[in-house]
Amino acid sequence: MAAATNGRAKPQLPHSVWLADRPPLRRKAEQPAGLGLDKIVASTVRLLDTEGLTKFSMRRLAADLGVTAMSLYWYVDTKSDLLELAVDAVAGEMALPDESDPAADWRDQLRGLATTYRDGLLRHPWTPRLLGEVINIGPHATAFSNATLRVMARSGLDPDHTSGALASVFNFVYGFSTIRSLHEARCRAAGISIDDYFTQVIAAISDRPDFAETMELSTRAGYAMSDASALDMLNRDFDFAIDLQIAGIDAMRSRLAREAAH
Repeated sequence: MAAATNGRAKPQLPHSVWLADRPPLRRKAEQPAGLGLDKIVASTVRLLDTEGLTKFSMRRLAADLGVTAMSLYWYVDTKSDLLELAVDAVAGEMALPDESDPAADWRDQLRGLATTYRDGLLRHPWTPRLLGEVINIGPHATAFSNATLRVMARSGLDPDHTSGALASVFNFVYGFSTIRSLHEARCRAAGISIDDYFTQVIAAISDRPDFAETMELSTRAGYAMSDASALDMLNRDFDFAIDLQIAGIDAMRSRLAREAAH
């Protein structure tokens, strides 16, 4: 039962490995030699990449490392804590902009951050789900977040609108990457590439009268559905969408500045 304070239950802080006050490790004879937290996290990321989140377990990880499952608990308290560490390891792969050049264009830097975020989520398709479940405040995630805030500070946008601008960019990237990851997983399960799957779909609908308008409108819109590479289309659409987001931020910055001047 939660402890009471002045008749009210003491609020429970959300659990996070980053908020836990874990005592430092002490070497014991039965603690396996050559095993460390970095090695455990790296193996976790590799297993999640190859086998997915649903198949991941501490026993499976221990077998991959050649140790007992109990050995892992010298380093982490729970599987959830380990997954949080894995999410932050993915954030550590994301490239941060070089902020030493004062003349660097904030637009290019924001575009780079959006692209590296997408690439990280696509390399590790289990990450989007966990991002919705954990408190993403590890050191690498915090460094990435701080970089986005510094870039936006250089944009000249009113600070009151910074969070909304970043939400428009990175929520789009999150959604785009999640849907693409799910689609690619479906293709892998079927044993075909995303381009082959796309080609099969086009072949199946191209002669059907009920899809004639769709084919015509899509071709007119620049998709050239019968010829395009699915990956090329996805990459082209992502790049344009990010440019559109950045142009919108730039336009809103100018508009707010004009309104403030009057």
